Amino acid sequence: MKAYFPRTPRVVMKLFSKYTWRFHTKKKEIFLTFDDGPTPEITQFVLDELQKYDAKATFFCIGKNIEKYPNIFAQIIADGHAIGNHTQNHLKGWKTNTITYLENILECEEVISKEIEKLNHSKNYAQKSKLFRPPYGKIKKKQAKKLIKRGYEIIMWNVLSADFNINISKEECLENVLENTKEGSIIVFHDSIKAAERMQYALPRLLKEFSNKGFTFSSIK
Repeated sequence: MKAYFPRTPRVVMKLFSKYTWRFHTKKKEIFLTFDDGPTPEITQFVLDELQKYDAKATFFCIGKNIEKYPNIFAQIIADGHAIGNHTQNHLKGWKTNTITYLENILECEEVISKEIEKLNHSKNYAQKSKLFRPPYGKIKKKQAKKLIKRGYEIIMWNVLSADFNINISKEECLENVLENTKEGSIIVFHDSIKAAERMQYALPRLLKEFSNKGFTFSSIK
């Protein structure tokens, strides 16, 4: 039995209603998100595919990866995508005490701010809110409450590609997103080495399929 749902159950979204799971809209609009980057070559693949469809997305970046690959991070910004915080070291909230968890998030926040300030076009980069996605989707209520108090919006998802799962095929990954995506969906992919094979198969086909249906792809801001 899978330990996750490709489509988030409504009961879960209701129980944790302070988190953003999807957007309620009748517009043909989809919100693609990518976790765990930036990663050499893999993030660039994502950026190239998005550009083909004039698609915008949200990248939930790990702070240590931003520090390792600032040029890739800069390209995400230059291409007009949104940035979210994914902790400095990809911590699992359920296994981390609240003080350590929040400090790690704030460390990532500082890295993001520092790198954006370095960019010549940073004045043109506008993001209305601070976005956070908990690694593994695991966060304690106390942690979430403190983050929200600090002005963060916790972005979850209602469609999980499961590209991280090495036990499913690339075709199953594609099926997860094609069967469950609709107006306002927030979809999770990963621009990571582990997920690359399945993501690189599913993403171009998703973009083509929904573009042909008249959908647009927007970032979360």
